[in-house]
Amino acid sequence: MREELVAVYDERGGVASSATRAEMRARGLWHAAGEVLVRSGDGGSVYVHRRSPDKDVFGGLWDCWAGGVVAAGETPRECAFRELAEELGVRDVPLTPLFTHVFEQPPHRCHNFCFEVLWDGPVTHQPEEIVDGHWLPLAELRKWAQDPESPLIPDGRRGILEWFRRYYP
Repeated sequence: MREELVAVYDERGGVASSATRAEMRARGLWHAAGEVLVRSGDGGSVYVHRRSPDKDVFGGLWDCWAGGVVAAGETPRECAFRELAEELGVRDVPLTPLFTHVFEQPPHRCHNFCFEVLWDGPVTHQPEEIVDGHWLPLAELRKWAQDPESPLIPDGRRGILEWFRRYYP
């Protein structure tokens, strides 16, 4: 089986080349992620999920963004649609672009292209990647995000803090 190729980005956020996922991780190459904040239809809660313990990055921690690494030849928006469908079973919904934030904590160097969706439908976890999940009110998510000891993944924490700064100061 051929290993998946991911898009390799430069420091400025442009596509530079491609590499295997293993090579990108081993060499700490810049890459990108398409990420989606799933909010309830009334906007008052966010769907959070716990990553499986065997994930290659931040296994066992919680995230408030559905998403993943942009594949070679894929746009961040296409990645966001794909990952939202794979991880949470949410399909055929309009994505609202939010912002891009950079997470650089070597060996992790990522341009996170963030989107948002309002959703009141069912959520179906991808069992290989997600072991638990639930709706969390915005006030509780803000507390998690502001607490460095909370179980949020580091890049997800940075992204949601930026979201709160921009949209709910």
